[in-house]
Amino acid sequence: MFEELRKLDVRPAPFSVYTAQQLWDDDHISRQMLAMHLDPDVEPASRRSAFIDTSVEWIVRHFDVGPGTRIADFGCGPGLYTTPFAQRGAEVTGIDWSRRSIAHARKTAERSRLKIDYTLTNYLTYESDKRFDLATLIYCDYCALSPTQRQHFLHVIRQHLAPGGRLLFDVFSQTAFASHQETATFGLNFMNHFWSKYEYIGFQRTWRYEAESVALDLYAIVTEEQVRLIYNWLQYFSLESIRSELMENGFTVVEQFADVTGQDYTSEATEIAIVAEAN
Repeated sequence: MFEELRKLDVRPAPFSVYTAQQLWDDDHISRQMLAMHLDPDVEPASRRSAFIDTSVEWIVRHFDVGPGTRIADFGCGPGLYTTPFAQRGAEVTGIDWSRRSIAHARKTAERSRLKIDYTLTNYLTYESDKRFDLATLIYCDYCALSPTQRQHFLHVIRQHLAPGGRLLFDVFSQTAFASHQETATFGLNFMNHFWSKYEYIGFQRTWRYEAESVALDLYAIVTEEQVRLIYNWLQYFSLESIRSELMENGFTVVEQFADVTGQDYTSEATEIAIVAEAN
């Protein structure tokens, strides 16, 4: 236990440890994540419902979504975007690796009599004969991926976009990075029993990597039986750096916004929404 806790005071190399799947495989944590997704007034898992409604309406207008539009929502969660897209008549595919979220999304589609193709898989390895007019990755999921994983993701998108198809996604900006400070905190049943239904002591250590524009929230969850470490990485981008990364992977940025509601981009924005095309 001592050796595990000591890791809280050792700054790991960026993206050197990856534990994200624990959030989706663990029965208790995945239940908590789904509850956060579905709470209209909280943002740790999904944005608030009012933002999502505005975002959907903008995407529908901006990309002329309607009957026959082929859309893939990568990291679709419980269907917060796929459901309204399908209600507009689009041919919708949702991809996510959370069994609990996909099960909820499928029940919602069945209850609403919507034909949505949900695929339970890691979207970094997604394979299909389908080709899409629009692919989305929303709520800055791209930032949680390592550089290698981002390359894999962009390769998957290139393989699945139809001619003229576009990718819409958002990232955290350098303005957001400037406000992300190094901290250390702990508490009994830290984050209101988010990590376990049993008693535990939770520790959180936040690291900043200035040269790489990366932040790490490292959690240690200590129970009587074990210590679990969870590494939550986030990459931050400037408009120039995300343009360069996309260009290196065969994409061209055709539009940029402050967020996925279509607000005008400014250098003070905490997010950058990107519309890109494969070269």
